[in-house]
Amino acid sequence: MLLIKNGYIKTMAGEDIVGGSVLIGDDGKITAVGKELELSGEGEIIDAEGRLVTPGCVEAHCHIGVHNSSMRWEGADYNEKSDPVTPHMRAIDGINPIDETFSEALRYGVTSACTGPGSTNVVGGTFAAIKLVGKRVDDMVIKAPVAMKVAFGENPKGAYGQASHKAPVTRMATAALLRELLFKARNYLEAKEGEKAPTFDIKLEAMIPVMRKEIPLKAHAHRADDIFTAIRIAKEFDVDLTLDHCTDGALIAEDLAKEGYPAFVGPSFGSKGKIELQNKSFDTPAALYRAGVPISIITDAPVTPLERLPLCAGYAVSAGLPYEEAWRAITINPAKQTGIGDRVGSLEVGKDGDLVIWEGDPLKAINIPAYVTVVDGKVVYHA
Repeated sequence: MLLIKNGYIKTMAGEDIVGGSVLIGDDGKITAVGKELELSGEGEIIDAEGRLVTPGCVEAHCHIGVHNSSMRWEGADYNEKSDPVTPHMRAIDGINPIDETFSEALRYGVTSACTGPGSTNVVGGTFAAIKLVGKRVDDMVIKAPVAMKVAFGENPKGAYGQASHKAPVTRMATAALLRELLFKARNYLEAKEGEKAPTFDIKLEAMIPVMRKEIPLKAHAHRADDIFTAIRIAKEFDVDLTLDHCTDGALIAEDLAKEGYPAFVGPSFGSKGKIELQNKSFDTPAALYRAGVPISIITDAPVTPLERLPLCAGYAVSAGLPYEEAWRAITINPAKQTGIGDRVGSLEVGKDGDLVIWEGDPLKAINIPAYVTVVDGKVVYHA
């Protein structure tokens, strides 16, 4: 058992607890949150000494493990550039948990991440939600698959149209390729559920969880028109959707609020490296929040290093996002919006014992690391 005591506890499930405690059982699950808790048997006690204690941070969109710290081709397994439509690719088959980016993320309080294919392909394959501790990805999975990656805008056009004059050359072709796949997947599922099963097709098999609304389309979309195209197609085929990046979100915030899809905003840090990023700003999370759009903040690591997730939330606060909402945007919001909120994102009885004792408040000061990081009730980093 592990008892964290004398902390300023942000549960993300209710009021903050001053001088609070979190008790984690031998099974790695939280058994109690409150004041004056005691161990009922043998175990470890960590005195937080008044420090801030929060759930482990949750990243809703990154490429950790499939894009390793090496930037050469051998470290890049996140884009299968042989075909613009590859729904049968699976993140879990390309994740390298030994990469140093995992330990760096833990040092700065990020304990869970949704990671997967990049945005070269119109359809790139499935994301996985994983803990950032371990040597074997099979033992790190929270949920897989968690989403089907699709991409709009400059990236698929640049990878195929400009390079080889292979579709998609235009945004119209990107939409058409996705529609074609969804149409075939719908027919395939209907046939499979009918009297005569169709001939096996691995691409269409991979799309079945999307068609059954078990996982959403995870739509890489920066520009406003691309965001609306993603919504148009999702509604046309009655599938779930998340709006990842949502760079132009502030320009269309009221429209997006009416639609109700979650927005994973970022990466907002760094230069505007392509035309469709011209409206990139830390003002976007606040604008979307004020309009009523459900938001999470993302790094898109390695675009912004994953350990800078709390820093990005802090910058969003400085740009007008309420402090409490910024914490929600890197804990409980991404957990719920990626379908893993039953496991992580808040400090509640029955959830995984993932938490961070901070050296300071990472949303109020720059480069604040963890004092202690705990995953599944085990200390995985200690300053």
